[in-house]
Amino acid sequence: MNSKYKVLKFKSNKFENIEDLVSIEEPLEISLRFKEQDKWINQNLSITMRTPGNDEDLVRGFLFNEQIIQNIKDIDSIKSYGDKVGQYNIQNKILASLNNSQNVNISKIKKDFLTNSSCGVCGKSSLDALEIIKKNKTNPSEPKIKKEIIIQSPNILQENQSEFSKTGGIHASGLFNSNGELINLKEDVGRHNALDKLIGNTLNNDQLDPGAQFITCSGRLNFELVQKVLMTDIGIMIGVGAPTSLAIDLANKFDMTLVGFVKRDSFNVYTNNKKVIVG
Repeated sequence: MNSKYKVLKFKSNKFENIEDLVSIEEPLEISLRFKEQDKWINQNLSITMRTPGNDEDLVRGFLFNEQIIQNIKDIDSIKSYGDKVGQYNIQNKILASLNNSQNVNISKIKKDFLTNSSCGVCGKSSLDALEIIKKNKTNPSEPKIKKEIIIQSPNILQENQSEFSKTGGIHASGLFNSNGELINLKEDVGRHNALDKLIGNTLNNDQLDPGAQFITCSGRLNFELVQKVLMTDIGIMIGVGAPTSLAIDLANKFDMTLVGFVKRDSFNVYTNNKKVIVG
């Protein structure tokens, strides 16, 4: 989703008035409806800045990635509500209703999620907290991917971004098979939102096959993004930019292969190089 803005552009030593396409950013208030001791409770969960569109997938991915739910089938319905507001006349509130409160981590909702969703879990202590949530490591040796596929994946990602080609101001996350074929792609102004949308849509369409897939993201790789991918059991993650130190620590703890700084003829493997075919 984008809009035209008037811009003064400087190029080739001269100024020019042009119209430029800019990616839209709007807040989304996510609320949860669940049953606790035979009472229905509506709980405001989070406010995130996102590109409008695929909001239901964003919510699915968010709830699963943060392990509020264990299974996508625990969601009964997701509905946008409230007045259409702002310049773009859109609804900026969304409610997810859960059908089985026994499968909902209610204590996690109350403890962790009245927070800033763009931050996620922060600090070294969160590595230990994640280990409690996620018991198993990713497959330490499969799938294996060729170096050429790693180098090509960011280009394939960008070539298939409908919004990036128009605005240049939007992130993307893509799901690939081990042969480098793009399976699914989602875009958003927020990196974490793009990944939530991707995973939510992938789960909803039953496309997840961790033993034969990897994810490539635009931008740098931080702790939160690695954490979200780990929840899917996908063990290879590729980024155009650099990973943070905490992202490397987390990937290493769970045998994930973390690849960053992917250029036309180079990349860095930060953890578990057993899955990269270099010959």
